Amino acid sequence: MHSPSSTRGERSPALVEHIEALGAVAVVRSQHPDRLVPAIEALVEGGVEAIEITLTVPGALDQIRRVNEAMGDRVVLGVGSVTDPETAHQSIEAGARYVVSPVFKPSIVEAAHDSGAAVMPGCFTPTEAQAAWEAGADVVKVFPAGVLGMPYFKAVLAPLPHLKLMPTGGVSLDNAGDWIRAGAVAVGVGSALWDDRAVAAGAYDTLTDNARRLCASIAAARG
Repeated sequence: MHSPSSTRGERSPALVEHIEALGAVAVVRSQHPDRLVPAIEALVEGGVEAIEITLTVPGALDQIRRVNEAMGDRVVLGVGSVTDPETAHQSIEAGARYVVSPVFKPSIVEAAHDSGAAVMPGCFTPTEAQAAWEAGADVVKVFPAGVLGMPYFKAVLAPLPHLKLMPTGGVSLDNAGDWIRAGAVAVGVGSALWDDRAVAAGAYDTLTDNARRLCASIAAARG
């Protein structure tokens, strides 16, 4: 029988603490992979340094390599939309330091930890969240969080306070702080932050402004 803190893999506390301190993970879904580096640089300028490049980006593994080579330690680089362990391994080899999945599969948790990366599986129910934690999840991604709402976080964390929950879906630039107040350790933010039309137009200042608004909301909640 597992205790709440037992794992089948080794967690990555230092990386998770860094992401928690940053407070937000940018979920990058883009149809303009050639513009990823300057767009991500714009997010970093606005204060968002944790970047999750999803596998829906054309040539995602190559883009992870490019961003890793171009930006190095300026970003905390991860991969998203991972649904199998082999892709997790490939993404980590390309430069991802954490693996995010829309679902919970123990094999993905094991693959990430075997390669020295953190892992954030997607869960919807308290049973899934606890099972993921017991399997070694570093953070439990609550997805789609907008369907469940902020009261869900408070309700789940009351009996399961050891869980590290991160909402994805339903997080905006201005309500991010409210999710933090509800108990989230960080937030995952997609289209509200990453404006792909602005990226297509080369309007990178839009991303910087979005990042600043997001960070301000989180800072206000923590202040």
